[in-house]
Amino acid sequence: MTNGNSCFLVGIGGSGMMPLAMILRARGWTVSGSDRGLDQGRVAAKFDALRNAGIALYPQDGSGVTSPDQLVIASAAVEETVPDIVAANRLGCPRATRAQMLANLFNDSTLPIGVAGTSGKSTVTGMIAFILHQTGRDPTAMNGAVMKDFVSPDSPFASALVGGGEAFVSEVDESDGSIALYDPAIAVLNNVSLDHKSLEELRDLFGGFAGRARHVVANAGDAETAALLADIPNLTTFAVEGAADLVAEALKPEPFAISFDLITGGAGYHVRLSVPGRHNVSNALAAIGASVAAGIPLIDAIRAVERFTGLKRRFERVGEANGVTVIDDFGHNPDKIAATLDTLHAFPGRLLILFQPHGYGPLKVMRTELVDSIARRMRDGDVFVLPDPAYFGGTVAREVTSADIVADLRAGGVDARHIADRAEAAAMLVAEARPGDRIVVMGARDDTLSLLAEDMVERLAWTG
Repeated sequence: MTNGNSCFLVGIGGSGMMPLAMILRARGWTVSGSDRGLDQGRVAAKFDALRNAGIALYPQDGSGVTSPDQLVIASAAVEETVPDIVAANRLGCPRATRAQMLANLFNDSTLPIGVAGTSGKSTVTGMIAFILHQTGRDPTAMNGAVMKDFVSPDSPFASALVGGGEAFVSEVDESDGSIALYDPAIAVLNNVSLDHKSLEELRDLFGGFAGRARHVVANAGDAETAALLADIPNLTTFAVEGAADLVAEALKPEPFAISFDLITGGAGYHVRLSVPGRHNVSNALAAIGASVAAGIPLIDAIRAVERFTGLKRRFERVGEANGVTVIDDFGHNPDKIAATLDTLHAFPGRLLILFQPHGYGPLKVMRTELVDSIARRMRDGDVFVLPDPAYFGGTVAREVTSADIVADLRAGGVDARHIADRAEAAAMLVAEARPGDRIVVMGARDDTLSLLAEDMVERLAWTG
């Protein structure tokens, strides 16, 4: 882990790999990489940003892996048959997963702050990073999403922040079990619910993560999270309209903001966030709790988080045309989709939703909970459209498909439609939209969804 080392990232354009590459480059590593998206010509601006940071990019054909001195880093999803991995094995290159490399950086820092939970990780990570930055702590942050407050002409894809301070803030992932690699000084635990693993596995992973921390900030309003906290010392709890150390009351939602009263230690503070939704109130409580545990005065943390403007693809208002608003959202599991639908239905207007599942495996795991969450929240006139899941290569079992989810939803009375081709699904929603509607593009692990949302705004403008 010394500066000047050479590493090659396979899948460097991924949401977890790109910020890792940026942090390593900023810390003096020689960084290069490859990506299927680069070879396929997808999201060219992202790869331009990597090149501008001094990172060399290669086709994913093995040509970039040329020396046994290169550390080859790949996510667990990258197959051993990928030419870059074949070349690394042939040369005897040292290997690491993305999570192992990130965990090394995280654990070596003076003040590692880890954010865990099935939902809200990226937003809470961004909020903590913003609070620490605004209060002069100069943190390093690793995020799976672009933090809009740190975007600049020199950093258009600001999913990483590299500072010289003690704090290293990172979201940690339970989906591949890599949460077990992280040893946080401060652990944030948002919630525990189904996404990629069973609840039994999640309880073990999250419980172990919290147990290794010096201080835990946890959502007492989430039943599964609260059940993990009985024997944990140095604990700060938070809850929206519940019992906890940090409590949010008197919520007043706005279309793209929300205000509330923060009650703690017998005192009250009025807070107005620049991001909407009850879920973001919970996220802000988590971020405030973690920041105070890191030594930030409470009032400074509150005033900073009020200025946080959010993340790309987290309830992001892309634009409006002919009275129709288009929103780009990362919703892809029952909790995230529920939060978005609840936030939108606090105000009038029909919802036209395009949800691209992020894989066949998650559909199988989430099927019952996903259908129930959507069916309970869709209203008369709303439309829910599913194209086929995102697929970027590799072998995968297709036991549960978008058509199966649509059949389940229709059986529950939802106007759900399976349109296999995503472009055709988007065109149908644009054609059906009328003034006052909100179109929502949902899904994970596919940067081109943002481009689709922008294209829908343009198409809506043409229809006028």
